[in-house]
Amino acid sequence: MLSNMTLEKDSPSPAQALALSEEISSEVVKMIERVRPSVVQVVREGRGGGAGVIWRSNGGVITNYHVIAATGGEVQVLLPDGRKFDARVTNQNPALDLAMLQVEADDLPAALVDDSSRLRVGELVFAVGHPWGQRNVVTAGIVSGLGEVPVPHTGRNAMYLRSDVHVAPGNSGGPMLNAQGAVVGITAMIFGGDMAVAIPSKVTSDWVAGLPSRRVYLGVGVQPVELPIEIKGRDRAALAAGLLVTGLETDGPAARAGLLVGDVLLAAAGKPVVDGEALLDVLAQSAAERSVQLHVMRRGAVQTLDVDLGDSETPETTA
Repeated sequence: MLSNMTLEKDSPSPAQALALSEEISSEVVKMIERVRPSVVQVVREGRGGGAGVIWRSNGGVITNYHVIAATGGEVQVLLPDGRKFDARVTNQNPALDLAMLQVEADDLPAALVDDSSRLRVGELVFAVGHPWGQRNVVTAGIVSGLGEVPVPHTGRNAMYLRSDVHVAPGNSGGPMLNAQGAVVGITAMIFGGDMAVAIPSKVTSDWVAGLPSRRVYLGVGVQPVELPIEIKGRDRAALAAGLLVTGLETDGPAARAGLLVGDVLLAAAGKPVVDGEALLDVLAQSAAERSVQLHVMRRGAVQTLDVDLGDSETPETTA
């Protein structure tokens, strides 16, 4: 136990405590000012949106999959300096709730990313986003937990970072920052109420690093759906679930091949696709091919469609 003398000696005076508080506040303000240019707003045509992080200076933006999923409309990225860009969804992973967007811009201010595996419970963190459409709102808290969380409709778990930072719709896809202003997580409201749950930056960095070098492209929005009882066990549809087509990119490969909104994908290249990640895995494995065969349920009947995978030179992958 510390003696009274030690406490008195080590305790700052009120003036020193005030000066220290002002210094900390000033450093936090400077840190947020440095980070804000890397935080964008992601807007879907005719619907709400969320936030995103400039991950690559050549126009690569990370956001949540659920921010851009299940929409046939255009996606736009709004920069803090007022510029607006149409964005392409180039990569997505529903199980991780991550998506990569690409905008036609160079020399963007990419965010500094730190290794989330070094985080400890109790560390100070900040969230930057656009709750309820209010742009560039900052909230703060501490790391309250690290672990795994079930991913809805997939039967899988994903790593998460939980904190007591207050967030709201519009924060999804934005950065969770450490005290140095580096990204340690991507806020994912889909996982947890109004308490901030984020995808650790190490998970995101590993996913980005493992993306295929060739574009494998269908141009669809999908969500898992249970198959009707009369379809289960029939031919290639001997599965419990498929992927409901909820959106199609205009003139995309899938649309050109005749896929329709409301179709249910059962298999791609002969392999079942019960969730979005399974579909992306099949497409990645088909990167050397010029086309992929889809088995589709339409009005209770199974059909086969051959889809041209498109440009083999583009270094991106997406469903």
